[in-house]
Amino acid sequence: MHEESAVAGIGNVGAGLTTLDSRGDAKRRTLLVVTSRDVVSETLALAIEAEFPWIAVEQVESVEAACISFARPVSLILIDVFLLDAAEASATELTRFHPEAHAAVIEANGQRLHAPIVEILRSRLVGGVLPMNLPLDVWLSIVRLMLRGGKYFPADMLYPGIRPGPGDIPRKAGSGDWTEPSRRELEILELVSRGLQNKSIAARLNLSEHTVKIHLHNIISKLRVHNRTEAAAWFRDHGHEVLPKASCETR
Repeated sequence: MHEESAVAGIGNVGAGLTTLDSRGDAKRRTLLVVTSRDVVSETLALAIEAEFPWIAVEQVESVEAACISFARPVSLILIDVFLLDAAEASATELTRFHPEAHAAVIEANGQRLHAPIVEILRSRLVGGVLPMNLPLDVWLSIVRLMLRGGKYFPADMLYPGIRPGPGDIPRKAGSGDWTEPSRRELEILELVSRGLQNKSIAARLNLSEHTVKIHLHNIISKLRVHNRTEAAAWFRDHGHEVLPKASCETR
């Protein structure tokens, strides 16, 4: 089974992920992130570049700053939902500077789009929605699909009322909508609550320290807390409510 088929949504895989030059070498491309907030962290950008070695991540804080040429052609533009209107207004300019690029909206921490789904589907610029509160492997699968020209929309946008993912969340860690950590993230969070540092957690779970940092970034984002200390405090208060379910999933 292809990795992309593991995620729900609409997909239409187009050209190959890379283009070969006259020597048969893969040409490097750019993934452009347009956001005025810290939605895509430096750690997450490094994870993208590690997963797709031919991709260089560039970040700008405005649509105006995105309307320039980059050293490498842009293959994918990820646009903060709050900049969507500005991006639509500058669609002609963005297309002129980045004719090979596909575009998608970043849906940070479950933030619902202001525009109805029918408007997104009719958009001449945006061809998908990228949630930021998914497990890292699933998130990277969607990025891979989009880099190939595919389109992705979360199931609960297409079918209102559906809430994908694991069961109900026992308690809210912070304000607003949030998502329950995955089984692996709960394992890491348990070790964080014991006071272990990233290096020790990585050795215990046979992961790289870089991967542990990315999981912690996702945990903090999902729980809507500010740091690992608050995440550990949440686990100490509520971990017993989610660990039994997570343990059953591993059997």
